[in-house]
Amino acid sequence: MHFISQELEDYIEQHSQVEPELLAALNKETYQKILLPRMLSGHFQGRVLSMLSKLIQPLNILEIGTYTGYSALCLCEGMQENGMLHTIDIKEELIDFQRKHFDKSPWGEQIVQHLGEAIDIIPTLTIKFDLVFIDADKENYINYFELIVPRVNKGGIILSDNILWSGKVLEPLQPNDNSTKVLLEYNKLLNNDTRVETVLLPIRDGLTVSRVL
Repeated sequence: MHFISQELEDYIEQHSQVEPELLAALNKETYQKILLPRMLSGHFQGRVLSMLSKLIQPLNILEIGTYTGYSALCLCEGMQENGMLHTIDIKEELIDFQRKHFDKSPWGEQIVQHLGEAIDIIPTLTIKFDLVFIDADKENYINYFELIVPRVNKGGIILSDNILWSGKVLEPLQPNDNSTKVLLEYNKLLNNDTRVETVLLPIRDGLTVSRVL
């Protein structure tokens, strides 16, 4: 679902920072070679992620849902010089594709790829994070959030993607639509949980910014 017209989306992109060359190449190759390229963050949301990261200046970043690595590279743009980004995905077939583009960037040695279920991997991470980006299976968003909050430094930021879920959050809930059901519960949780303060931004498919108190 387009929440604004394509013409207005084009105008927004034209009046935002130019997409870096490396990311433009990754964008193009994703559309050429990888299934479901719509999952890519893309130019405008990528520049939003980059700007937020630059404002936060995180030392350690956690990403849940790597896909082809576009959002990870955007988040790295604001990372401290000695920082690390840990990114988790279940798709083994994308590991080499991700690494190829990571190694073309200035942050190749600072990006750690984790293959497997995030529910299992997150508890093994012993560091605390300043910035987290959740963009994976919607059914586990609440589980991810509960695992993550204790692992985020005070004042750290949790970003959650696809919160508007193509507008399904406003439609009658279908009996077998567990993803939308969980997202509706998750949105309420973020708004009511006293451990965070949250604002929902109507960027692309919905992006929440939650600050850990």
